This record gives sequence, structure tokens and C-alpha cells, in this order.
Amino acid sequence: MAMTFDLVVIGSGGAGLVAALTAAHHGLSAVVLEKAATYGGSTARSGGGLWVPGNEVLRRAGVTDSPEDARTYLAHVAGPEVPAARRDAFLAAGPEMLAFVRAHTPLDFAWVPGYPDYYPEAPGGRAGGRSIEPRPLDVRRVGADLGTLAPPYQKAPDGFVVTQVDYRWLALGTRHPRAVRTAAGLAARGLLARLSRRRKLTMGQALAAGLRAGLRAAGVEVLLGTPMTDLLIEDGRVAGVVSGRQSFRARRGVLLASGGFEHNEPMRRKYQDVGTEWTVGASGNTGDGIEAGERAGAALDLMDEAWWGPSIPLTGGPYFCLAERNEPGCLMVDSTGRRFVNEAAPYVDAVHAMLGPGVRLPAWLIADQTYRDRYLFAGRGPRAALPRRWFAAGIAHRVDTLDELAWRIDVPAEALRGTVRRFNEFAARGHDDDFGRGDSAYDRYYGDPRQRPNPCLGPLTHPPFYAFRMVPGDLGTKGGLRTDERARVLRPDGTAIPGLYAAGNASAALMGRSYAGAGATLGPALTFGYLAALDLATSA
Repeated sequence: MAMTFDLVVIGSGGAGLVAALTAAHHGLSAVVLEKAATYGGSTARSGGGLWVPGNEVLRRAGVTDSPEDARTYLAHVAGPEVPAARRDAFLAAGPEMLAFVRAHTPLDFAWVPGYPDYYPEAPGGRAGGRSIEPRPLDVRRVGADLGTLAPPYQKAPDGFVVTQVDYRWLALGTRHPRAVRTAAGLAARGLLARLSRRRKLTMGQALAAGLRAGLRAAGVEVLLGTPMTDLLIEDGRVAGVVSGRQSFRARRGVLLASGGFEHNEPMRRKYQDVGTEWTVGASGNTGDGIEAGERAGAALDLMDEAWWGPSIPLTGGPYFCLAERNEPGCLMVDSTGRRFVNEAAPYVDAVHAMLGPGVRLPAWLIADQTYRDRYLFAGRGPRAALPRRWFAAGIAHRVDTLDELAWRIDVPAEALRGTVRRFNEFAARGHDDDFGRGDSAYDRYYGDPRQRPNPCLGPLTHPPFYAFRMVPGDLGTKGGLRTDERARVLRPDGTAIPGLYAAGNASAALMGRSYAGAGATLGPALTFGYLAALDLATSA
């Protein structure tokens, strides 16, 4: 059985949903095919942030920027591997995309105040940040599609509505008055939501659900449980897709927005020499679209890269660390007992260091009791008992002396003592002479404002001491199909494969080997989904 549409979209994450919505509002028929039983993919599991310089939400918030600064900064971050034409297309179309989404969905957005670009001191960088996030979305705007929304990576307590802004302060536990006020406010709003039965979605849940609501209003179907088997190619052109015994023909083209290959063990071993157990990406991201595009003749780029982040391999699945590495009173060592990185560095950089020459894994986050008494840790409150299963599995250790801790984690005791002693000297002076932790505004964002003179540096002096195993985890892979500024999939010779487009993590990342700021995955993903649909709408 065959059905025909102008555009067939593979994948129901942000890139695919925006593409289908754009196509529908430009007079094209579209359908979204999703192999999972839920929609939203990694978008629904994410923080939902968007890095889109120069957009109307930032202007409304009074954030000053210039096209020249944004262009300079993105070129610095992405590097020479990413063509200028792609970078310029994103910067030009990103604000248009956001205005379109705000006009045709129930979504609105807000600036994340003070969340810096990840390299705010670089040319064109912004210490005040360019990241925005969805405003809380009333579930009544989602309707019947709420039940098939993919679950979040971490579920907040029932009724709680946690935004990225909230998380920054919650991470400080009881250490800062604003942290206490934030927790109390969330509890009060959670109780009110339960009493009034007016539940709201935030972060990636809000983004995915809001886009789906826009599609429903536009009459676009999202077919769940419909995996792509292969591309349908006729006379050298991609003419549709095959899904089991069904075929979906595409008059204009096919967009591959099926995510990365983080859950494809052979691909990860081939390109990255890591497995699938440490990713928090959606389980359906097994590289289907990338493999199909390669069979159709596409070139691949950045296959050795991912949206890396130091993670704790908890018994229930990996925990992607953010604030835990920035707070005072902790440091990271490898199996030699020595530091190897600025612990508060952007997460991609931290894992690049973990996987770099001379570093011997496993790595460990070392902390003292003061750290545990003050700050949130892996979702556990200050002073809260950590699960016994963590200790039984060797993920966590707690002992009274550094020598015993060194024995437990199999690192040289003299080296660990020396590392902690040197680090404590840095903390007392307020400057990390070895790695510059706390020098960047990004480092300090998740630091403790009450820790002086450096919000990221505190001594490790009060036993018991803790060690938590750290592994090179990720939010998803960032290598994939090579595309141009119109999201068309390219062959190795640079020519476009007729009828084939890609966006999101199925395509090689616009950010190259780095990461511009919070939302630099989703911002380009949504924008190139938008650009693909525009190209299809204007092509003959």
C-alpha cells in the first residue's frame, strides 16, 4: 500500500516537527513517521533550550547583540570544518524560524538570564548568554497527544514545574537564599497545580508537545510505530520511504530527522571506540537515517564526535553531570590520581580531555562532606543519604581518609594526597594555576556565589571523603550526513542527492567539534528543519 505526500519526514524530534509544520503552512502535504511508540525523541528528553542569536525573544528581553558578533563567535566555535555558508544560513534563518514557531504553535519562550555562551570570553561571545527556553506549557494545549509524548530524561516530582533557570538555583541546595526561595516556590506552585489540576510542561517536554499541538492544528499526521526500512529511490532521486510493507511516496522530498547513532553498538565501536551504555539519548536513535543516507550515496562527517558530557554510570542509567562539576569542594582525577582538566569546563571539552592523550580512565569525582552537605548531587538533596546500591556497585565510595579512598579506587595514595593538597592551596588563593577553573563566566554560572574568592573553588578538608566514577557520556552523537546550507544531503563530490534532506543529529553538526551554548543542538536542528521545508516549498 502506498500513500503520497509532498514531504515525508522521518523522526518526530524538534527538527522533524518544525519541518512538517513549515511545509504545511506553505501549502504542502506532509507526514511524520516515528518508529517509537511515542513522539518527541531526544528533544522531549532535553532541557529544551535553543541557541538562536538575534531572535525576537532576546530583543524583547533587552539582550543586546549584533550579527557581526554572532557570526564571529560561531566561526570561532564551529571551526573551519563547517562551511561558512551553513553558518550564515543558520544565523539568517534562525530568528525567522523562531518567529514562525511562536506564530503557529502555543509555544512561547523566555531568555535564560545570565546563562553564558560556553566560551563567553571568545571573540563575539556573550557572558550574559544567548540561550532561550520554552515557557511552561499548559497540558490542556496538548490535548490527546499528551499520552504519547516521550518521557523526560529526569522526571520532576509530581506537580513540580522546573525550568533551566530553576535548576541553576536548586543545584545550590540550601547554600543560597535564592536556592531556598526557588525550592519553596516550586513546592507551592506544584501544590497549586495538583489542587487545580492544571499541570504544565517545561523544557524539552514543552517544546516537543507544543510543536505537536501546532501540527495537529495544521492537520499533519504523526504516525507512531512506523519505522523506516529504507529509502525509495527512482531514477537517481529519493522518491519516498519504505516502512515494512508500506511505502510513503514523496513528491518533493524526504527529510531525515531520525536522530544520531548513540544506541547503535557496531557504529559506535566503529567510529568512536565507545559503547552505548553511557548515553542519555533517546533509545530509538540507532542511526537508521544515517545508514540509509549512506546507502543512497551520502558523505558522512564528524562521525567520531558526540555531544559529550562527563557522566556517572548509575545503576538505573547514566547521569549527565552539569552543576556537580562546578560547585566548590570537588575535583576530578584519572587513575593516576592527578587532575587532567578544568572540571567546570563545557561538557564537550571535559570529555575531549577525558579521551585525550595521557589520561588514564576511569576518572573519579572526589569530594568532601562539606560539598555533600551543601549542594544537590545527581538529583539527591544536600545531606540526603545516597543509595546503597551506588556503593555496592562500586560507583560511589565514602571513607574517612584520602589514603583509604585512593585504595578503594585504585589510584596512588601519594598522588591523590598531593593533588588534593595542591588544589586546596588554589582554593585558598582563589585561582586554579593548573587549569583556570573559575576564570570563565561559564564556569562561574553553576558555581556558588557565596564561595569567596572563587565561586568554583573550595577546599576538600572535611571527612568523610567521596569518590564517584565518571565516564565519557553524551546527549547523543553529532556525526552524520553531510548537508549544505539548504539542508540538502550531499555526496562526497559535493553534489546534492535529489529529494533528500537531513536535519538534527542525523546530519553532521553545525557546531563542528564544539558547542556554542545551551541549546546549540536544538537551535540549528529546528532551523535546518525549517530551511529544508522552505527549500521544498520553493522548488519545482
